[in-house]
Amino acid sequence: MFFLCTSVLAQDVYSPYVPSQKEVIFNQSMFKVDVVDPAALTNWKGLNYPGLRGTNQLVIYTPAFGYRTGTNEFGTEAIVVGDTVVSLSGADSLIPANGLVISGHGNAKKWINENVMVGSKISLDLNKGIITSYITSDTFLFSAKEKIKEVQNMMAYYSQKNASYSQKRTEQNIEKAKEYISKAQRNSEDSQKYSSKAIDYANLAMSTVIPYDPAELKGVWLRPEFYQRKDIEKVLDMLRSSGINNLFLETYYHGKTIFPSQTMEKYGFIKQNEDFVGFDPLRIWITEAHRRGMKIHIWFETFYVGNKPPETNPEYILAKKPGWANYQKKNAVSQTIAYSVSEHNGYFIDPANPEVQKFLYELLNEIITRYRPDGINLDYIRYPQAMASNLGNYDMTHWGYTPYARNEFKAAYGVDPLSLKPSDPLWNYWRFYRCSKITNFVKKASRLCRANKVMLTAVIFPNRANALDTKLQDWKNWSINNFVDGFTPLFLTCDDKTAMGLMEEVLRNKSQSTKLYAGLFVTFMNGSTSDLIKQIHAARKYSLSGLIIFDYAHLNEGYIKTLTESVFKPDNKEVIITDNYPAKSNVKIKTESADKKGKKRGRRK
Repeated sequence: MFFLCTSVLAQDVYSPYVPSQKEVIFNQSMFKVDVVDPAALTNWKGLNYPGLRGTNQLVIYTPAFGYRTGTNEFGTEAIVVGDTVVSLSGADSLIPANGLVISGHGNAKKWINENVMVGSKISLDLNKGIITSYITSDTFLFSAKEKIKEVQNMMAYYSQKNASYSQKRTEQNIEKAKEYISKAQRNSEDSQKYSSKAIDYANLAMSTVIPYDPAELKGVWLRPEFYQRKDIEKVLDMLRSSGINNLFLETYYHGKTIFPSQTMEKYGFIKQNEDFVGFDPLRIWITEAHRRGMKIHIWFETFYVGNKPPETNPEYILAKKPGWANYQKKNAVSQTIAYSVSEHNGYFIDPANPEVQKFLYELLNEIITRYRPDGINLDYIRYPQAMASNLGNYDMTHWGYTPYARNEFKAAYGVDPLSLKPSDPLWNYWRFYRCSKITNFVKKASRLCRANKVMLTAVIFPNRANALDTKLQDWKNWSINNFVDGFTPLFLTCDDKTAMGLMEEVLRNKSQSTKLYAGLFVTFMNGSTSDLIKQIHAARKYSLSGLIIFDYAHLNEGYIKTLTESVFKPDNKEVIITDNYPAKSNVKIKTESADKKGKKRGRRK
């Protein structure tokens, strides 16, 4: 069923595309629209999901919905101004005041990825609930011209910053792109062929426009699905030859460790992830990375313990310790352990429970004292995701209603938080109570890391109000109190303008002593190489301390080739990792396709 929740799409927001006789249409594709500007009462399929976008739904967001779409990273979005797609995003996109956002998940995401590109023309039939995307001769020309303008703006920026900035390679590729645009304009029947060539050269120009910065942290998050020393060494050689100097290695995830853990064994949990039994990959990763002048940060899923039901294995954390489970308000008195629907049905443990904090602290201490990593990167350092506060079921979707937390709060304030609503005076006290539990663990981790001279960073949600509102993550407090050395927020978008807004949000709310490393999600979202370069350019403009790519499994040859043209390698020659480790490698870049590699290595959580 199609729901139109806005009374009408204003003419200044959307102008339906009408093909002209001069245009050549190369592709025309239609898809069903599920809802325009979803609301809790009219789109029950999206009720438990961010942005009220449900499974496999295609949703249209207009300015009437709000400032942003509020969606998560498991879809894709196209920003439309007038009748033209001006950029592609991934999640929580800014809704243009003079346009709309097309957002899709599942089958709808697949349709957008295959049929919508920058420059596509869009037509909406609201009576039938149908959207049509046209790829025309003008589409390719629009895309090529926009890329050239972007590259020229970047060139001007770096020329002003550095008098010795070399533009030769970039200018040569721009001139080639312009030649093909002229050919496309003169030959409408061959417009697609020539415009595509123009886009190729514009992309080449973009890959060479950003100069190398030797002081910049260049990292990647990696899930270690390699089971022999030689395979680990091969990956490290490839990453080093690609200019990566910091590796964020997933070490404790889904409630298991990749190394044989004495702490896990002490508590009766699975001693080591079953895939790694028989050897210690963490020791190899750290030893071999250090030999190559690379740093290893322990990627640590703090309060998340995976999405396998506890009853499927008696040694799972929540099978052994069911009293550690986190609960939403709506299932606080249930006998069944709750999972987060909007986070792959994932299970979480209770930050308020002192036993939980003790266990996690002991596990971190074991990693730091046994392995001496360069850094700890705290992920899932928050409560599970709740719905936004502007929705009617906001308080029912909030987490933290565990027996321990409820009893402790009631002892302090005389009220069971289960009876509180957001309008009650004590609601903010209840929110602060839970936020402080997360902050308390960050403080403990900070003391541990500082005592051992280990860098501490945290994965945060860059929209501060949303982080507080839906995840009880008070990261500004951590920065002001100097508990962390840096933030590694994930910018869940392919759009550089959206990413810039999120960068500004973090910069406004952090202290000067806290470094900011841009977590780029473009590769996970299968964005274009130019999307990646534009976000790196944004990070450079804000003088961020570095870049971290999410993630290795999606870092295919196309992305690597683009990065090593200039931005990750000086003059496209040898890789300089640090002053102590000049690095030169003849290792060939792997050639697996993105699709093949994705199937082999899996996906994020």
